[in-house]
Amino acid sequence: MRPQVVEAYGVRLRLSRLSDVADTVAACADPVIRRFLPGLPDPYTEENARWWITEGAPAAWATGGAAYAIADPATDRLLGTAGLSNPVPERRQAEIGYWVAPWARGQGVATAATRALAEAAFAAGIVRLELFTREENAASQRVALAAGFGYEGLRRSAGQGQDGRHDLLAWVRLADDPPGPAPRQLPDLPQGGLTDGVVTLRPLGPDDVDVMHRLHTRPEVVANQAPPVPPDRAAIERRCRLSASQWLTGELARLLILDAATGEPAGSCGLSVSDPQAGEGTVGYALLPQWRGRGYATRAVRLLAGWAFGPAGLARLAAGTVPENVASHRVLEKVGFRREGLLRGRLPGLAGTRIDDLVFGLTPDELR
Repeated sequence: MRPQVVEAYGVRLRLSRLSDVADTVAACADPVIRRFLPGLPDPYTEENARWWITEGAPAAWATGGAAYAIADPATDRLLGTAGLSNPVPERRQAEIGYWVAPWARGQGVATAATRALAEAAFAAGIVRLELFTREENAASQRVALAAGFGYEGLRRSAGQGQDGRHDLLAWVRLADDPPGPAPRQLPDLPQGGLTDGVVTLRPLGPDDVDVMHRLHTRPEVVANQAPPVPPDRAAIERRCRLSASQWLTGELARLLILDAATGEPAGSCGLSVSDPQAGEGTVGYALLPQWRGRGYATRAVRLLAGWAFGPAGLARLAAGTVPENVASHRVLEKVGFRREGLLRGRLPGLAGTRIDDLVFGLTPDELR
């Protein structure tokens, strides 16, 4: 039996009240909440809020779930909601969800409420909690990680929104998982970036579409990709939009290379976790023409490798190149990478052809 009031981590979980109507209406008009909860009535009225408080939330309890208002312990003002849905009693599992009002964001409310509700659910006999996020909802993914939910995988077409079906990311916490945040394969960059005073690396974001499209559609950059086909703008937009999510799931860290003095974009680089069990990552990079020949690629790869071997805890880095890309070979060798072998016909080319892959490797003691 779950309690009707839970106080922990600086928040109060309680039953919804009619005094919450005005705040519920205001919160459910927020564009961010509406974007990720597309099933809300539009417009969301006082009548909708009253229905939720008097019928919707009680129904969740009656069917084995839970529906809490998140409140400020000092004022009891509504800060959001958190609840359990889709219970599967025979598996002792349920799904956890939440939203936070605009006036309460940035204060750790969602993380605190999720931790408190998870612990209450485990105390009541639940052994597995699932949490689902949209791919582009990096803020909710950070909440999941901070509340101890580890990334489990992608559920294809598991969500239904106003724009049709969409994928969901699954995050899971078990009753016997250790307390605290879930471990991350790729931590955040210190102070949000890496720099050696000449170049700066920062995470790729949604506003970088133009420069990424300009860079990755250049013929000489495309020629060194496999297959050598330029991405369309939609693919670049998706790459930038989902960059934060891929970082949080531990798949790939995409970064923009900037001139440290001016902040002007010079190129991009990335680190993918190619073999998590072996502690291996793979690096890639590209520069715009006006920044080539200045050592910027070498500096960027050196910074990226130092972070990979340090905070990211990887034990080995690899880089694949086409055999003709002599300039890229020089960059890697200046950083300390060694040639390890030619993998014949490893990569797809055009019209059914195959491309050889010249592989370089680097261990921490070899980093120059």
